[in-house]
Amino acid sequence: PISADGTTELGDTLGGEDHEFELAETRVALGPALAMLDEREQKILTLRFYGNLTQSQIADQVGISQMHVSRLLTKALTKLRTQLASETI
Repeated sequence: PISADGTTELGDTLGGEDHEFELAETRVALGPALAMLDEREQKILTLRFYGNLTQSQIADQVGISQMHVSRLLTKALTKLRTQLASETI
C-alpha cells in the first residue's frame, strides 16, 4: 500500500491504456510499404495526406489532371493496403 489509508497500491498508479500503442505496428510497417511505391505515387500521397492538398491542387503541382490524381491515389492506397495486409498474415 502507498496511501495513508492503505487502499491504494503501487500497481494501481502505474500504466494505463495507450491507444496509440495499437498503431505502432502499422506505423512501423508503413515505411517499407511506402518505399514500394514509385516516386510519383509517394509524392501524391505526401501532398494529399501530409500537405492536406486537394486533388486539384496536387494536379496543378504535378502537372496532370485531377481525375488522374484520383486514379493514382486509389492505385497507391490499394498497393499500401495489400502490402500491409500481407505483412500481418
